[in-house]
Amino acid sequence: MHAQTIPTQPNQWNLLPIAQTFVPLNALKPHYLEFLLEQGQVEYLYAGQQVFRRGVCDYRHVYLLNGRIRLEYSSGYSESVAAKDSFFPLANEMPRPCDGIAETDCAVLKLDSERLDRILSWSQISDYLLSELSVERDYDEDIGWIKTVLDSNLFYKVPPVNAERILDRMTPQVVLAGEVILRQGEIGNCCYFIKEGAARVTRRNDKGQEQHLADIGVGRCFGEDALVYETLRNATVTMATDGVLMRLEKNDFKLLLLEPQVEEVSEEDCQGFADTPVYIDVRAESEYDAGHLLLAANIPLGLLSLKKRLLRLDVPYVFYCDTGRRSRAAAYLLGKQGYNTFALKGGLIGAGMQYQLISDTSYILRDGKVERV
Repeated sequence: MHAQTIPTQPNQWNLLPIAQTFVPLNALKPHYLEFLLEQGQVEYLYAGQQVFRRGVCDYRHVYLLNGRIRLEYSSGYSESVAAKDSFFPLANEMPRPCDGIAETDCAVLKLDSERLDRILSWSQISDYLLSELSVERDYDEDIGWIKTVLDSNLFYKVPPVNAERILDRMTPQVVLAGEVILRQGEIGNCCYFIKEGAARVTRRNDKGQEQHLADIGVGRCFGEDALVYETLRNATVTMATDGVLMRLEKNDFKLLLLEPQVEEVSEEDCQGFADTPVYIDVRAESEYDAGHLLLAANIPLGLLSLKKRLLRLDVPYVFYCDTGRRSRAAAYLLGKQGYNTFALKGGLIGAGMQYQLISDTSYILRDGKVERV
């Protein structure tokens, strides 16, 4: 149950435990959720104030932290939502299908929907890759380091599905305290991960004064901005201690920027298949339970490695999620292993199929096909 009094200052909210009750935020591990919340916005409203307007596309997930919100539709129907019963984003369709008005003084959490979708994909792909790597003996001694790489800040900026492409391309470099690794203004030809040690990040301002920006440690990637955005180095990085860095060259880094090619299909395309395809919902279980397509089974992307044994190589599978990001990753990862996989083009939202969802019936996979529970 959410708090019943509104804090007077934003930092009085302990958002993490509250956010862990929200769907699909409850599918994120704490460190991913903490990163998401860093750019979240807590907004305080008085009774009568508007939270959002019907017909507007603001591309925000809005969660009710405290108080009550009234949802008013053009048909005249209205619905009152209390924080203690609210675990899903409010009227989460674009354009907004209704007006959201504060019935009481209340607080809402607003999250960028694109950022949330990227982090969901990133976290679940990481789980998939770790499951795959855990059964490969060659990686046994270094699985902790690989997990650190997969959890690094690099994948805020690049498609995380490409992570496996670089694990064998990084080269170790022993460094000493005081050694300058990157210098502001230089051309970027590589990036680094800190495997051991710590470093100091500084930047010269327009007056030539050096400013301390951050101290970074194990698992942190640095130098990637110059490669992603093809610009000069925007800061200097100096080792604060002796350590070991893992270096990734620019040409290898470019592999990370390429979105894998996946065959995408529309609802109409599926109707033309010789063999009826099986729909697989790769969202989290809580998302599936809230609403899924008819005759669609649920295999969350993060569990795909463990549950792929439920699939058959000769059956066509159409993976779907809300936006297509997670389903494209699933289709790509299993397609490489010989499965007959496709991704629903645009996801549920892009395909306009979010209005077809049901929640009163669930399905399982048996011998590669869907059965009703």
